[in-house]
Amino acid sequence: MGQDTQDPSPSRLWRSFGARKSRGERDAEKSGPPKWTMGILEDKETIEVPGSVLLLAADHNEPLGLRNAPARTSHSSIPTGIHRQLPEDAEEVPKKKTPDGKIILEPQPEESANDPLNWPAWRRDLALLSLGLFCMVGGGTTPLLAAGFTDVAKEYGVDVHSVSLTTGLYMMGMGLGSIIFSPTAILWGKRPVYLFGAIVFIATSVWCAASPNFPSLVLARIFQGIAVSPVECLPSATIAEIFFLHERAFRIGIYTLLLLGGKNLVPLVSAVIIQNMGWRWVFWTVAIVVAFCGLLLFFFVPETFWDRAPVPRTAKKSHSRPGIFRRLSSRPDVPHAAPLPAARPSMEVAGDGPVSPGGRTKALRVGFAPDAETDVVKHVDTSSESSGNSEADHVLEKETDAGKPVPSGDRPTPGQEYSPQTTSQPPTPAPPTPATPHALEIPPADAISNHGGHIDTDSESQSVRSSRTGGPLPYTAALREQPPRSFVQSLKPFNGRLNKDKWHKVVVRPLILFSYPAVLWSAVVYSCSVGWLIVISESVAVIYREQIYDFNALQTGLIYISPFVGGILGSAIAGRVSDTIVKAMARRNGGLYEPEFRLVMAIPIAITTVIGLMGFGWSAQVHDHWMVPTAFFGIVSFGCTMGSTTSITFCVDSYRQYAGEALVTLNFSKNVLHGLVFSLFVTGWITDDGSKIVYIWIGVIQLILLIFTIPMYIFGKRLRMWTVRRNFMERF
Repeated sequence: MGQDTQDPSPSRLWRSFGARKSRGERDAEKSGPPKWTMGILEDKETIEVPGSVLLLAADHNEPLGLRNAPARTSHSSIPTGIHRQLPEDAEEVPKKKTPDGKIILEPQPEESANDPLNWPAWRRDLALLSLGLFCMVGGGTTPLLAAGFTDVAKEYGVDVHSVSLTTGLYMMGMGLGSIIFSPTAILWGKRPVYLFGAIVFIATSVWCAASPNFPSLVLARIFQGIAVSPVECLPSATIAEIFFLHERAFRIGIYTLLLLGGKNLVPLVSAVIIQNMGWRWVFWTVAIVVAFCGLLLFFFVPETFWDRAPVPRTAKKSHSRPGIFRRLSSRPDVPHAAPLPAARPSMEVAGDGPVSPGGRTKALRVGFAPDAETDVVKHVDTSSESSGNSEADHVLEKETDAGKPVPSGDRPTPGQEYSPQTTSQPPTPAPPTPATPHALEIPPADAISNHGGHIDTDSESQSVRSSRTGGPLPYTAALREQPPRSFVQSLKPFNGRLNKDKWHKVVVRPLILFSYPAVLWSAVVYSCSVGWLIVISESVAVIYREQIYDFNALQTGLIYISPFVGGILGSAIAGRVSDTIVKAMARRNGGLYEPEFRLVMAIPIAITTVIGLMGFGWSAQVHDHWMVPTAFFGIVSFGCTMGSTTSITFCVDSYRQYAGEALVTLNFSKNVLHGLVFSLFVTGWITDDGSKIVYIWIGVIQLILLIFTIPMYIFGKRLRMWTVRRNFMERF
C-alpha cells in the first residue's frame, strides 16, 4: 500500500522534466474551450458566442453569449426581445397564457386594449390578409412584362435587350426604396409608409400605362420599384408586432406563400392580358388592383408599433426593498445617504471586474452590486434620447433639476416610498449618516461608446422620453392611458414621430452589416437565389418567343406554372429538412446549436441550382421539347427557394438583434448588386453566344460562390465573436 501511494510522486517528477503527456492528460489539463466542435473552430477564449443556443428541452432553450452581445443604440423595425437580469429573491410575475393554459404568451401583452397583441384575432388576421394581398401584387410586379418584352420592343422600336432594363432598373428602385422606407418606418411608423407606397404605386402604374416613349417607361419603372419596396422589408416586422411567437410561423408562411405566388402567378395573368388586350393594359389593371389594396390597407391595417419596454408596477405602501424599477441609487448626482441592501439591481460599470473575451472591459450592463459602498452608477443619455430603461427613469428625472444634486432633506430614506407624490410632502427625517463627499458625474455617451460600454438593452427597451422636456407623451405611453381606440380613430394615417433616432444613422446601419461575414455570405446566397430566377425571366422572351420555340405571350406566361410548383415544394421541404438536420447535429453536439449547422443545406442547394441552370440553357440551345427547359426552370426555383430560406435563417440566427437591418441588407444586395447588374448584359449575351454557354457560366458562378460556404462553416463561430469584439454597428 505504501509503495502504491508513492508511485504518483516519481510520475509527477518525470513529467516535470518534459516527459510526453498522453492525449487524455493534455485534454484534461488544457484550459479554455476545445478547438474544434463538429468541424467548427471554437473561439480561442470563450464558448459563449452570441448566436449559439443551448437546447435544454423541446420547448425551452437558453441563448449563450448574452453578456457578450452588444446592446442596440437605436430602434429596429423587428422586435428582438428584451433580456433582463432579475434579483434571485424577486417575486416572479405570473405569465399570461393562451385560453387553454398550455402556451405562455410571448411577448407578454399589456393590460391596455390598445396593445396590438390584445386586438381580436379576426382583426389581426384581416390586417395580415390585407397586407398579404398588397405584397402579392407588389411581388409580382418585378417580372410583370416578361412575356411582353417583344411587344414593348416592337412598339418603341428598341431591341429586347433594352426592354430588359425595365426589370433591372425596377429592382434598383426596390433596393434604394428599402434603404429609404425602412428607417422612415422605424421613426414615423409603418402605416404612413404603406399608404404612401400604395399611392405612389398607383401613380407610377398609370405613368407606365400612358408612357409616350421608352425613356418615360424606364423612369416610371424606377419609381414604381421605389413605391413597391415596403412589401419586402416591412411585413415581417408587422407580423412580429401583432402576433405572438407561437402564432408567427403560420402567418409568416401565409405571407411568404402570397409573395411567392405573386412572383410566379402575376406574370401568368399578365401574359393573358398582353395576349388579348396589349401590354399597356397590364399596368392599367395593376393600378385598379392596387387601388383596391390601398383601401384595404387604409381601413384594416392600423399602426402596429408598440414599445414593449418593461413598465414598473404601481408601488405598494410597504417598507419593501428596492426593486428592479424602483431604486434609490440610480439617480444621477445624488449622494448615498445610507448603505443599501446588498442584493439590488444597478447600472454598474464593471471596470474593476473580470475582463470579457478579447481583453476588453466589461460593458455597461444591468447587474447586481455586491457592495453598496463601491457601487458606481452611471446614467447614460444618448444623443438619440432613446436609451431610457423604463418609466422609472422618467420619475427620477422629474425629481432632479437638470442634473443638480438633490438637497439632503428631499432624499428618501431606504425605508421611505419613492414616488412623484412624495416630493411635495415634508420627508421623514433620516438618521444622520455620512454622505458621499461628491456627487456622481454623468459621462457623455461618447465616452461610454469609446470604451466599449453599453447598456444591456435592445431597441425595444429604449423608451422615448420626450415627456421629460415637458413635451407630449410618447406614442405608446399615450395609448396606454387612453380607452380603447374606436375604428374611426384607428384610421388616422399619421401618428407623429415614434422615436428620436437620427434618420441618416438608421439609413447607414444596413450597409454596415456588409462587414459582418455571416451577413455577407447570406447576402450573396440570397441575391443569387432570387436573382437567377429574375435572370431566367428576362431571358424567357428571347428563348421562348424569338429564337427557339416561337411561343405567343400566353404560352410564354404559362411556363411560370413550373417555377411556382418548384417554389412551393422548396418552401415546404427546406424548412423541414433543415430543422431535422439541425436538431440531429445539435444532439450530437451535446445539445448546443450553432447557426453554422444551417450551412449544411448548401449541398442540396448547389446540386439543384447548378444542374437546373445548366440544364435550362443547354436543353433550350439543342432544341429539346419545351417541357425540358421548363422542367429545369422548376428545379432552379426549387433550389433557389431553399437557398433564400437558408440564407435568411442563418443570418437571423447569427445576429438576431440586427434582424431588421439584415433583411434590408439582403434585399438591397438582391435588387441592386444582382438584379440590376445582370439585367445590363444577360439578354444581349444570350443573343450573341446562345443560352447554352451563358447558363453553363452562370452555373459555374453559382458553384464558386457556394464553395465559400466551406470556410464560412469552419470559421463562422470565430467570425461571429470577432464582429462582437469589433462592434461595428454600435460604434457608428
